[in-house]
Amino acid sequence: MAVAAMCCVQLGLAASVGLSAQLGPEGVAWLRLVWAAVIIVALARPWRTPFSPATLRTCILLGIVTAGMTMFFMAAVVRLPLGTTSALEFTGPLAVAVVRGRGTSRWWALVAAAGVVALTEPWRGHTDPVGVLFALGAAACWAAYIVLTQRAGDEVTGLHALGISMPVAAVVATIAVGPAVFAQLNWQLLVIGFGLALLLPVIPFSLELMALRRLPAPAFGTLMSLEPAIAVGIGLTVLGQIPRPSAVLGIVLVVVAGIGVTAQRKPNSIEPAVPAP
Repeated sequence: MAVAAMCCVQLGLAASVGLSAQLGPEGVAWLRLVWAAVIIVALARPWRTPFSPATLRTCILLGIVTAGMTMFFMAAVVRLPLGTTSALEFTGPLAVAVVRGRGTSRWWALVAAAGVVALTEPWRGHTDPVGVLFALGAAACWAAYIVLTQRAGDEVTGLHALGISMPVAAVVATIAVGPAVFAQLNWQLLVIGFGLALLLPVIPFSLELMALRRLPAPAFGTLMSLEPAIAVGIGLTVLGQIPRPSAVLGIVLVVVAGIGVTAQRKPNSIEPAVPAP
């Protein structure tokens, strides 16, 4: 189920890349966020859950970083291969795990840094620097997403937190890019957007919850560390993106760093692995 969740995420992202030719990356991000908000609100019914002022503020901040993460990632993935973008974004949760880990886990940060260098190949200058900056922006937002999700989770469940954060993310995206996208919408694009919202985050979120009930946290975290590798496979089979040898090496280093940090985590501790859409 954990692997299926990651495949859904990457298939949704691959489909988003194809749709960006019609709506642009910012339009696809907006469409996914709006539909995800509609679906999550219908499932979570947040008006039935009492929120303290502090939790409500945390969920609002969570919605803001969710919008940033989604929009940054889409801006990056139209400039970089899917596997490269996913690996760079994965450095966000990896950084959180390293900071919170034991002393020896800090060495895995060097492995991840070597992976980033191999992914971007600064000595060649062929990698789009704007795309790299967008991917690292998505990584920073994912790191903040993890911290805020855990803070909100102290008082409400993840689904109820999403019931507030996803509408906020949709509003932020609408303010940022919505007016420029409205004229390009049609019923076909709206239906496609609904399907993308199911692929990311509704189905993966549900699969992750079921997987977490059946797997020890370290095993779950190790599986989720494989997501950049799955992104390479989806990019190759769906988008025809053939990775360079240095990119493959970089992704392997990031994955190994993720597995290494996870192996040294506390047994009952795990970070949220699948980002919001």
